[in-house]
Amino acid sequence: MRNAFLLTFCAFTLPAATVIKCGSLLDVRKGELIPNVTIVVENGSIVGVNVPAPAGAEVIDLSHGTCMPGLMDVHDHLTMEPTQSGYESLGVSVPRQAVAGVKNARLTLRAGFTTVRNVGASGYSDVALRDGINAGEVEGPRLFVSGPALGITGGHCDQNLLAPEFKFRDEGVADGPWAARTKVREVIKFGANVIKVCASGGVLSKGDSPGAPQYTLEELTVIAEEAHKLGRKVAAHAHGTQSIKDAIRAGIDSIEHSSLIDDEGIALAKQHGTFLVFDIYNDDYILQEGAKVGMLPESIEKEKAIGKLQRTNFRKAYLAGARMAFGTDGGVYPHGDNAKQFATMAEWGMKRLEAIRTATVEAAALVGLEGKAGVIEPHYLADVIAVDGNPLEDARVMMRVKFVMKEGKVYRNDWAQGKP
Repeated sequence: MRNAFLLTFCAFTLPAATVIKCGSLLDVRKGELIPNVTIVVENGSIVGVNVPAPAGAEVIDLSHGTCMPGLMDVHDHLTMEPTQSGYESLGVSVPRQAVAGVKNARLTLRAGFTTVRNVGASGYSDVALRDGINAGEVEGPRLFVSGPALGITGGHCDQNLLAPEFKFRDEGVADGPWAARTKVREVIKFGANVIKVCASGGVLSKGDSPGAPQYTLEELTVIAEEAHKLGRKVAAHAHGTQSIKDAIRAGIDSIEHSSLIDDEGIALAKQHGTFLVFDIYNDDYILQEGAKVGMLPESIEKEKAIGKLQRTNFRKAYLAGARMAFGTDGGVYPHGDNAKQFATMAEWGMKRLEAIRTATVEAAALVGLEGKAGVIEPHYLADVIAVDGNPLEDARVMMRVKFVMKEGKVYRNDWAQGKP
């Protein structure tokens, strides 16, 4: 009798399947837009495409939309805001950043980004955000987080806005090979599942040049070695030509920004299979809005000097066949606008399908989700979004996300709510 009761109870509590009816489905592997596709989802995973619907399944009607895999942004700063730039940043506490992260995680998920790599956050606020999302307490994307970025004393990832008497250094600062190795161990101890390192100077920091090397080849090699030994990948902030090549030779997994990459750097990236991440949209925001939100005048001038070069080198690297993943530097511009970069990528020569691939199958390979996310196929995570229009004809369609599902749970469905 007791066993019969348990069987009956289980039958009523097993999660029901969901059937998504898509007007069309973008197959990101084949580059085809397939009409009238059904996706069957169960227990957070895709169990079939164009297969018979299970009895009693919930039906989601997306017949007006184009379905595709959930998007990924591999370079984001969810706990940061563009309005907290320059000297304004000094008044923002770590708890306040964590609160902003909750808001921004929701905005980013609702914009269609179901996976995000957060590369740099104070006080392990991104670790707390990831853990809150995983616990179901906070709505947001699946997160890979770095905690504090590693950097040299006085470098791009140090705090250079305070006078000497404050004697302040950022929590990720580590000089020399053994200090850098120890810092990798420390951030992993406190929850990082990716390592962020600042190999060159930057745009939004005070007193340094984007093209100037900061970490040495020896230090970068040690960082990559230690991270890989402990099962983590490494992302290197590198605008400068030499720093890009040093980071690739060191075995680092992705080059962030890649602004001043040269032909040798592109060839090295291809040889080593290193991902290049070009954040080419935010140049528009920095030049149009940066001064209004408090970015330093020297940062605006640095962006004027480097922005067009970055876009030119993006096109050169793409045409040369370098491997790329989609990253936008969210937090430099307002969160939720991540998909604006697709149009910029198309403007600078990348085919629309290939731009989408950088945010799906290519990004999945970089973050370690290859075979688990990035396509709509059986046994993959049920990360499904739908847009209003054909993204292969107009890249701006990527900003018209109307439906978002992450691991089988619906977070947005404008059509069901009668929204245009």
